[in-house]
Amino acid sequence: MNSVARFSISVIALSAMTACGGFRQNSQSADDYGQGEGGNTTFAATPVQERETTIWEIFAPSNEEVELKVNKYIWTASLETLDFLPIESVDPFSGVITTGYGTPPGGGQAYRATIFVRDPALDARSLHVAMQRRNGRAVPDSTVRAVEDAILARARQLRIRDGRF
Repeated sequence: MNSVARFSISVIALSAMTACGGFRQNSQSADDYGQGEGGNTTFAATPVQERETTIWEIFAPSNEEVELKVNKYIWTASLETLDFLPIESVDPFSGVITTGYGTPPGGGQAYRATIFVRDPALDARSLHVAMQRRNGRAVPDSTVRAVEDAILARARQLRIRDGRF
């Protein structure tokens, strides 16, 4: 191996070590400084404590209980409104419904949809629908909006039927 290749490998290895935290610098934020007498800037008396993290913390078990909530009316209405699409996956904990390709009644174009119910409120902001055509062309925004409106209208009907209006 020639000296240029060795030098290049050394620089890459040193860069990788630096990126992984091999060298640590303390930086101070604007909150670490205060105004002293006469408008002079002085260092704050309390140092900033930084918590060092590692990649292994991602895989460590968490003691925190995470509770995600979705609106049951929007969830049920999504499944009922798009019942012509085959369900590929359903995750009520994250609020995601993924469907396969299907053709709506009376339509000639095949679509698939991903529905994301992100909030427990019965509100338009709680629902996000993404659609795709089989041929790869974009689905018009008006079509996506019409599907969202149909889901929200059905969700309101379900809520009224339950007597929670």
